[in-house]
Amino acid sequence: MPLYDCMLLLKPHVKEAALMDLVAKVGRHVYRKNGVLTDLKSFGTVNLGYGIKKLDGRFYQGKLMQMTLMTPPSFNKELHYLNKEDRLLRWLLVKHRDIKFGLDFLGEDDAKTELSKFGSNIYESEEEEEEEEDDDGEYNVDESGRKSV
Repeated sequence: MPLYDCMLLLKPHVKEAALMDLVAKVGRHVYRKNGVLTDLKSFGTVNLGYGIKKLDGRFYQGKLMQMTLMTPPSFNKELHYLNKEDRLLRWLLVKHRDIKFGLDFLGEDDAKTELSKFGSNIYESEEEEEEEEDDDGEYNVDESGRKSV
């Protein structure tokens, strides 16, 4: 299932309980479609670059919420009930592109070599550091600050 960000911009006078009710409504819809709500962020009240005109006035501020969710691709067509929500100024669903997690991120060949580095090089790195410290005596520094080789 792909990862999506659902941005909700609510009217500034909406109470906290009504805001959580709307988020819970979207969350229940996600769970009904066998999706997972992975993250929820509130950015608080934000100033808008321009006024958004609605039936009850023009709004220059709004409460911004971000919901990160994993749902089937058909989920975006089912969110259009948010258009009729009077508490919302705007909503937006953005799909994360080409995101890979875990070993999928590395690829099969890279994953084997990457994981093999962790087991064998733990003690070798300490020996390399000791060798680097011995290299400091290679240059002699005069009192004038110049290096002589």
